[in-house]
Amino acid sequence: MNKIILILTLLLTLTTSSFSEMISKSGFYNKNMKLQKDQTKDNIDDPENKIILIYNTGQDYHDIPKSNLKDCANTIDISALATLVNTKINNKEIMLYILCTQKLAGDDEYLWNKKKFKEPYKGTTKLDKAANLNLKLIDNFVKKGIPTNQIFLTGHSCGAWMTFMLMAKHPNKVAGGIVTMPGCYGMITKNAKVKKVGIKKGLEKFKKEDGDGPANLRQNQINEIKKSKNLPILVFTHPEDPFDGLLSDWMDDIPGVKRIIIETKGKKGNYKLNKQKCRVHDRQDGKITKLKPRSAHDLAFTDCFQFYNPTILKYIESRI
Repeated sequence: MNKIILILTLLLTLTTSSFSEMISKSGFYNKNMKLQKDQTKDNIDDPENKIILIYNTGQDYHDIPKSNLKDCANTIDISALATLVNTKINNKEIMLYILCTQKLAGDDEYLWNKKKFKEPYKGTTKLDKAANLNLKLIDNFVKKGIPTNQIFLTGHSCGAWMTFMLMAKHPNKVAGGIVTMPGCYGMITKNAKVKKVGIKKGLEKFKKEDGDGPANLRQNQINEIKKSKNLPILVFTHPEDPFDGLLSDWMDDIPGVKRIIIETKGKKGNYKLNKQKCRVHDRQDGKITKLKPRSAHDLAFTDCFQFYNPTILKYIESRI
């Protein structure tokens, strides 16, 4: 019996490890999502002719550090974005830098514990700490010779939300932002049944269930972002995103923001974009495993999202 359990455990371990590769270090990654050891933030060849995309991943917790985890992202997360690596715009080459923030934690341990969090927030949030880490990295790149107008922030989910916060507070710090599915306060669209009850009642339901603290903190961040006189961010959203899919209209009136609402066919993971099936995939040892996205929140990780590569490249060209 013990031997059977041991064999099953081993098979499960092998299956899990072969399912995906993990990213555990900050750094530049190539098209194959492998760390480029010859290129570091302190050693960049021909910096004046490089375009840097700084990628910020989503997160599971605002205030709890993943101190027991060595990984900050799955290669699935950057599989579509990595296809832009080495592309040249005006003879300037795109590089992708993954910034790992998994060990950061906000100072108020109750933020994501719903009603236990009471205002005001005590200390600094994880989103603000992540923004500060990005600012240090940006300054480092500029000192190494990367022109400011060739540095772009990119991010998904909480990483996208943080990008809005940073660029609103620090205008002209980077050339622009390219983000997907911004949201960082849980699956509000889904849990609050926004599609059925509408945005206003949905947000009221969110506040009632999660408490005034998280709801007000989220709204305060939005209010600060909306003060921007120019926020050059290309943002992709989807109405079926369970997080902020139906709650993104607030960004449409901000000067500089260009929002693309992804229109797909199919539901429950069976999405199609430009007649192509949307599949997330991972590369390991030259093999590709394709899977249905868990939800519309993951569409930026799929093969079909590359349909927007020309749009992204055109946006980058307009900013450098």
